[in-house]
Amino acid sequence: MKIVLFDIDGTLLWTKGAGRRAMLRALAANVGTSGPADHRYDGKTDRQIVREAMRHEGFADADVDAKMAPVLESYLVELMVELDREDHGVALLPGVPELLDALESRDDIVLGLLTGNVVDGAERKLRVVGIDFGRFRVGAYGSDGEHRHDLPAIARDRASAHLGRPLGGECCVIIGDTPSDVACGRGIGARAIAVATGAYDVAALTACGPHAVFADLTETAAIVRAIVDA
Repeated sequence: MKIVLFDIDGTLLWTKGAGRRAMLRALAANVGTSGPADHRYDGKTDRQIVREAMRHEGFADADVDAKMAPVLESYLVELMVELDREDHGVALLPGVPELLDALESRDDIVLGLLTGNVVDGAERKLRVVGIDFGRFRVGAYGSDGEHRHDLPAIARDRASAHLGRPLGGECCVIIGDTPSDVACGRGIGARAIAVATGAYDVAALTACGPHAVFADLTETAAIVRAIVDA
């Protein structure tokens, strides 16, 4: 049995900056600043992004903790503003529907998510591109932990509960577009498959040592083989 845990942004879909714009407005409205202009969001959880932005502006961690919930609540409101725009530009990445269908048809694979998005943000982004959130039987989200390396063990434990039997981390295959996706599951023995549809190319992802690397998710049969063999 393999638990296939997909990242969302840069892996399943591309938001064309909608999430970033929503977060910048949420931070500005709640703490008076949006953080550094060159702040990178990829590979991070929503909670981590908020903490980094506020720390950069001199806020103590106690202040960050006090503002975390209001900022994230505002972020979800602003995200819907972005996603409701006719020109939102959010789109599925190539090969995603075919790969999800192929994996879902197998009885030795459980679909899941492992994403830095808070759970409501994950559901809303998937909904706008026509992916049913309910297809993913298990998952771990930015609302579960502040750092991506916290999430694989949570997803494994939820998969164990879903299947009614204990699973080792080696049953988990994480699919994502950043070095953080590749590295985050090593602590539990999870495998990683990298896809170069985000900010990192094939060479950069290969250097991180994943089980396999693909330029995109269009090679359905080859990706399924890589998952089963992981």
